[in-house]
Amino acid sequence: MAQYIILVVVGLILLIFGLFIVKQQQVAIVERFGKFIAIRKPGLHVLIPMVDRVSGRMSLRIQQLDVIVETKTKDDVFVQMKVSVQFVVLEDAVYDAFYKLDNPHEQIRSYVFDTVRAEVPKLRLDDVFEKKDDIAIAIRRELEEAMNTYGYGIIKALVTDIDPDDAVKSAMNRINAAERQKTAAEYEGEAERIRIVAKATAEAESKRLQGQGIADQRREIAKGLEESVEVLNQVGINSQEASALIVITQHYDTLHAVSEGTNSNLILLPNSPNAASNMLNDLVSSFAVGNKVAEMNQNSKSE
Repeated sequence: MAQYIILVVVGLILLIFGLFIVKQQQVAIVERFGKFIAIRKPGLHVLIPMVDRVSGRMSLRIQQLDVIVETKTKDDVFVQMKVSVQFVVLEDAVYDAFYKLDNPHEQIRSYVFDTVRAEVPKLRLDDVFEKKDDIAIAIRRELEEAMNTYGYGIIKALVTDIDPDDAVKSAMNRINAAERQKTAAEYEGEAERIRIVAKATAEAESKRLQGQGIADQRREIAKGLEESVEVLNQVGINSQEASALIVITQHYDTLHAVSEGTNSNLILLPNSPNAASNMLNDLVSSFAVGNKVAEMNQNSKSE
């Protein structure tokens, strides 16, 4: 009976202290008298009470550590950079991850600080924003070389934020605003130039068409005058007399047109009663002089 009770007690002790469960995506490190003996994967496991113990558990899930680093750029601007490092314990290197490295977070943080403060001072502030992916690649490369030795794998390193000093951000905003105003002014100037060119082109075209209209009008007037002279020649009036007669006729036509407008302010000069007679005499005299000059030129050419 006593032996049975002892067996029951031992069984209860084993049940209470000898069984343990390892959750999914987790491993347990088992030691015997302080010495490593096994790594237990997810499931139900048994150990010897008072002899074996679970010295620690490690998660195999991807973990993220955010590191904020303050550093200075090549153009002496202080910036705060937020770097997010995603890492995981390598399943085949759990022993190294547990026993070789006491504080992985501090180790990762130290390498991030070292890499950022080595890369960013080589760049100007604008280049830091443009090349943040290159900085992230450099951080990941440095971490992989160091952390793989300790059983950790680096999934990704991301530069998630770049925060310059408030005064620098204010200056950058003013520069950006001034640049946009400059661009807007250039566009407005170009638009104004286009409007001026279009207006000048339209005016030139208008003048051209107007000149063409005047030329056509004068051509038709000349044609009409030529026909009038031919008609007068047919009744025995020579060309000079016909031209004078046409001019006198147009003079009277103009007087008639002016008299029809009661509110007209136009004054026609000369406007004396003998103006038409004087105009006719002047025209005849000018034609005679013109003919004389033409004959003299012709004779000089013949000699």
